[in-house]
Amino acid sequence: MAWLKDYWWIILIILIGIFINGIKALNRLSYKNYLEKKNGIKPIPYSDDDDDWPSSDKSNK
Repeated sequence: MAWLKDYWWIILIILIGIFINGIKALNRLSYKNYLEKKNGIKPIPYSDDDDDWPSSDKSNK
């Protein structure tokens, strides 16, 4: 762990570089383009044939 005392500043510079590159990558994302593409996707129809709940028209006696 003695090397950590000597080279802590190099580790700090690497972490700052990773942080800055992450911010740059997030700024390049186009959420408007994503939302435009998302509107073109048709939803998958959902049918629940395996309904275990009792129907409301049946009376439980």
